[in-house]
Amino acid sequence: MRVLVIEDYKPLRESLKQALSEEGFAVDASGDGTEGLWYATSNPYDVVILDLMLPGIGGLEILQQMRAKEVGTNVLILTARDAVADRVQGLDAGADDYLVKPFSMDELMSRVRALVRRSYGRKDPVIRIGDVEVDTANRSVRRDGQHIDLTAREYALLEYLAMREGEVVSRTEIWEHVYDFHSDATSNVVDVYIGYLRKKLDDGKHKLIHTRRGQGYVLREDA
Repeated sequence: MRVLVIEDYKPLRESLKQALSEEGFAVDASGDGTEGLWYATSNPYDVVILDLMLPGIGGLEILQQMRAKEVGTNVLILTARDAVADRVQGLDAGADDYLVKPFSMDELMSRVRALVRRSYGRKDPVIRIGDVEVDTANRSVRRDGQHIDLTAREYALLEYLAMREGEVVSRTEIWEHVYDFHSDATSNVVDVYIGYLRKKLDDGKHKLIHTRRGQGYVLREDA
């Protein structure tokens, strides 16, 4: 999944980017409000982590402009402002969650994962497709009770397909959600990783990832 971090304090911004990347997220980051607004309104994100005190354009204005432009990305405000009035203002402006600094990185990750699930209308952290279980909280995959060892990129791709189970997902959509803005991946990387997943997931009898020629891929239990 793809996350945008808009935070002007560089050490925290870099720390968030590293922690999210290690969790398997594709991450874009900006320390400037004007640039951050451009990122938020020009690219598809699953979650935006937004500071309120920013150079250029403040976080509250970024949020208001996102909602005015009908950008429905879930927004987690991350700020030192801890007054009830600030929380109310942020949530009423269209934020989906509010976390006060200092914070626990584990709690932030849990909140981000919950917002990602909300983006796809899912409450259960475990997605089940036939005999496959994708545990989005622990980032683990099992088929017929057996653990399947996936790389971070393989897992990210599978999780995105699982979130959209039964839907045809284009290569462009996969690229936009699994890779960050500065990715130097080659044009055929999606097909390559689809091949890797098929080798690890398919049991020889029931296919899970189906190709829709000229359209993309769909993850569903083989009938």
